[in-house]
Amino acid sequence: MNAVELHRPVWDRLQARRQRLPHALLLTGQRGLGKYALARAFAAGLLCENPGANGHACGQCLACGWFEQGNHPDFRLLQPEAMAESDNEGEDGKKKASQQITIEQVRGLDDFFNVGTHRSGLRIILVYPTEAMNRNTANALLKSLEEPSPGTLFLLVSSEPMRLLPTIRSRCQVVTVPIPGTRDGAAALRAAGVADAEQWLALAGGAPLMALELAQSGQGAWLDELVKRLAAGRRNDALAAAAEIEKLLKEGKGKVALGQVVEWLQKWIIDLALARQSLPVRYFSSQRATIEKLAAGVPVYRFLGFHRRLLQERRQAEQPLNARLFLETLFMDYRALFSN
Repeated sequence: MNAVELHRPVWDRLQARRQRLPHALLLTGQRGLGKYALARAFAAGLLCENPGANGHACGQCLACGWFEQGNHPDFRLLQPEAMAESDNEGEDGKKKASQQITIEQVRGLDDFFNVGTHRSGLRIILVYPTEAMNRNTANALLKSLEEPSPGTLFLLVSSEPMRLLPTIRSRCQVVTVPIPGTRDGAAALRAAGVADAEQWLALAGGAPLMALELAQSGQGAWLDELVKRLAAGRRNDALAAAAEIEKLLKEGKGKVALGQVVEWLQKWIIDLALARQSLPVRYFSSQRATIEKLAAGVPVYRFLGFHRRLLQERRQAEQPLNARLFLETLFMDYRALFSN
């Protein structure tokens, strides 16, 4: 899927900045829109020695070769080790890869800044996802943003910009990446070979790359089971539901995290709240009739209050905990929404 073509207006705005680049750009938008791919393409075009008229990298010059191989001397990518393609988590007794961008990675930029750029060109640091930094790491990055080296561009990419330090946001020019139109998103999915494109796009909240990932991830089995349990409403057996979902998570061998269960429950609750207010459901469009029936007669404030609680539960799900107990509590609280 070509993120540049999917977000042509955003790409054009980025190209308009080429002649007067700020020291930092922050690309924001919903997860799964292709922001990272846009940022990489923009960086490649800036470093290319023979860019095309539309700003694309030529893919033929020495600089493009370095970039594709991941060893361009004027480019650095800061991302969690767990996201690296070479991650060997859990193999040969190696230390588990970090889920965060570490302060050591940021401090490692010092040598990068102290070395001259290739052919007096631009120096680029791509940070993705920017919210994957703790406060100490963010403060270390802030020092570089406050006193940027000449000819340096920071490209920050974030799906949750409000988690960033306000001081970091204030030192960046924000580029918002919007959700593409349903027709364009579905067309891109069909071109990628995805059946039921509209259904997957709805489940992904309109984010085409997330929809593609979901369609290709084989998550259908556990997601169907979750939807079946949630559709039972007050008749849902919370203990049995927790046991079955935990079993499916284990069978997934890490491909599905506990936090994703909470995320899908959040989306289901949003659809219930929308249906209760006679508004179209956003995510589970194929379950519209069931959702409308469940929502009838339930005060909307219950859904909204439960959704606020789920925001906290999602953060808790990222910590080591007893998955079965966590899921049991989650399903019992969900069932309680429909009690008189």
